[in-house]
Amino acid sequence: MGVSYGFIGLAAVASFLFGAVWYGAFSRQWLGALGKSDAELKASAGFVTPMVVTFAAELVMAWVLAGVMTHLLKGGVAVSVRNGVLTAGLLWIGFVATTLASNHAFQGNKRLLTIIDAGHWLGVMLIQGAIIGGLALR
Repeated sequence: MGVSYGFIGLAAVASFLFGAVWYGAFSRQWLGALGKSDAELKASAGFVTPMVVTFAAELVMAWVLAGVMTHLLKGGVAVSVRNGVLTAGLLWIGFVATTLASNHAFQGNKRLLTIIDAGHWLGVMLIQGAIIGGLALR
């Protein structure tokens, strides 16, 4: 059983599109929690570079998630959408949410910012887990 890199790419694209919808829905609250206006954000970080970095990060996340699930498969765990989502959820709570909460606490960010960002990354991980578990490891 091999990894389909096309489906890893699909997982990255799907999770990136989810981010567009997520932050589109919560943009006002997110900017308020960040303490910046839309113009300030675009002036400080630009628009293209953060998007490229985010997509690259999501591509790496999907590839690593597929690698973790491949190791589970070798250990006798069945590959499925359910197991993909469970694996992604566990990795999110153990690594993504904890890192994000710690970084935001030290940066003095508002709790709402952490909740919005953590929700985004949870959605990213669950989407990737479902796609990889359902399609990429076949």
